Amino acid sequence: MESPPKPAEAAPLRRDPSAAEGPRTTGGPRIADGEIWIYRLFDVADAVDLGRAETLATGPSARVKLESAQSATALELQRPPLQISLGRREVALQGRTRSAEASAHLFDYGVASIRLRVAVEPGTPLGALVPLAEALLERATPELDALARALAHEVADALRPALERPHAWEGMETYHVVFVRAFEGGPVTAERLLAEAPVAALLLGETSPVRLSEAERQDVLSHQFSYLETDLAVIHWNSALVVEPSGLEDVPDLLELATAHLLELRYYDGLLDRELHRIYDELQAGGSPLTHLFTRKYRKLQRRTSALLLELSEMVERLENAVKIVGDFYLARVYQAAVKRFRLGSWEATVLRKQRLVAEVNDLTGGAADTTRGELLELIVILLIAYEVVAALL
Repeated sequence: MESPPKPAEAAPLRRDPSAAEGPRTTGGPRIADGEIWIYRLFDVADAVDLGRAETLATGPSARVKLESAQSATALELQRPPLQISLGRREVALQGRTRSAEASAHLFDYGVASIRLRVAVEPGTPLGALVPLAEALLERATPELDALARALAHEVADALRPALERPHAWEGMETYHVVFVRAFEGGPVTAERLLAEAPVAALLLGETSPVRLSEAERQDVLSHQFSYLETDLAVIHWNSALVVEPSGLEDVPDLLELATAHLLELRYYDGLLDRELHRIYDELQAGGSPLTHLFTRKYRKLQRRTSALLLELSEMVERLENAVKIVGDFYLARVYQAAVKRFRLGSWEATVLRKQRLVAEVNDLTGGAADTTRGELLELIVILLIAYEVVAALL
């Protein structure tokens, strides 16, 4: 999720990132096998026929599925997204060019997620990634965003026959995951990792020498989960730390699903705002009843709002059916925490409230059209009676 950059004049002094959470904090365990997964999500169409898209894809592709034994009994993906490999790309991060493995995930409700996997150099302390997190969270990344948008357009153009009403929306959603498979010296317990590494600073991208407040630190770490003592998932609004010695990618995949859900709600929230303003402008423009009758103004407006309501209903149904929780297991709790952390309930409530407003406007325009027709019929009846009276007198 995008955050406004800090004002230049307010930038704090910097020091060793390993001390970002306090003078007694070290850089934490050194990473032996890890990556930074950078996500940029775009809304490219109203819907995607994933089956047809899979046949059209030229690169290696597969349907995303949860891999752990418990996943199938805890969560159900109704329409698993399609993953397409895009090969290696060069990305600009912290003023240097890095190689990244690129892929695209297509969701049936029209979202294209571009994922860039940047390897972490073996031997890097976890705390040494804080400046990189700051570059991703607190500063603009125009080159990275442009590359991701170009890749999304490339995928959308290649799969255009599978897209329903393709479009180019300027908005996007951002997220990144620090994904660690192994530490030097063997497995590290979650308890030790939280005690020794600046996890809160890493997820906030905060390199200030001033210690984070205890309240802020606890808020960041409040959504932490461990199944085994050597794995850990800490979920925040813009980022997450996932330590998974098994190498399973279920947690990042679920976080990507929740982020795609958020993007779609943001897209329709903006669409409803624009549509409501346009409807109000048309209604305020006024005009005579005869103008409305012969130009079919109300009828066109009613058809447009009805189509929008149908589209919204379909979108809400797709999002609600994207992931079904069928058990109270570890991954289900992780996904529910992401939904809560991303405030998806609040966004959905906002969209539904605006949907009700559009429905009310639709009813009002329908009533106005009926009133116009009724008034015209009354006028015709009066004219006919007057004609008959005049004809009888003559």
